[in-house]
Amino acid sequence: MNRRRIVKATTLLTLLTAFTVILAAAPQTSGVSDVDPHKAFGSKNAPVAMEVFSDYQCPACKSLYTTTNRLLMDNYVSTGKVYLIHRDFPLPMHAHSRVAARYARAAAQLGKTEVVEQALFQAQEKWEQTGDVDGTVAAVLSAAEMAKVRALVKGGTLEPLIDKDYALGQGYRVSQTPTTVFHSKGQTYPYAGGMTYEIMKQFLDQLLSP
Repeated sequence: MNRRRIVKATTLLTLLTAFTVILAAAPQTSGVSDVDPHKAFGSKNAPVAMEVFSDYQCPACKSLYTTTNRLLMDNYVSTGKVYLIHRDFPLPMHAHSRVAARYARAAAQLGKTEVVEQALFQAQEKWEQTGDVDGTVAAVLSAAEMAKVRALVKGGTLEPLIDKDYALGQGYRVSQTPTTVFHSKGQTYPYAGGMTYEIMKQFLDQLLSP
């Protein structure tokens, strides 16, 4: 077997293993509820809904965001095939993840979701060490926008939203981030861990098939 065939065989094995893990999870009949429209993208009527439980201080979440998010948005969300929902799941082991979730939610209410999420993930290693989430977000927003974000963060109205997401994650038995929960045709399929775009595409296409 030549090198190319070995690579293809390895890729196929990886895909099959990933599908087995996802589909082996006991499917549950479930709908998607308690969706914050500021943290959801695409059409509510899309045939597939994806809830991504994420922690801004989690390296695996950063990898998922930077390697698959744009392709997912371009090829599935913007085309009406997938309804993508961000869920905050700040892990207790991460000292600054809940603070980052507050700032991201505040920015989302101003329509600045993408720019702030990108800033938080790209500068993750820096603010993880310094705790300067505020400065990281301030670097990509105007002074007026930042004043509104800080007011929302201090207002205390965002905490219940984060707690609600966390409780939903516990209902799915989320124990690590990222965890993606796929909803299709009345069934629910949780998948824990990172996922390459290639594997995600294969699984989504399988769910979208007639």
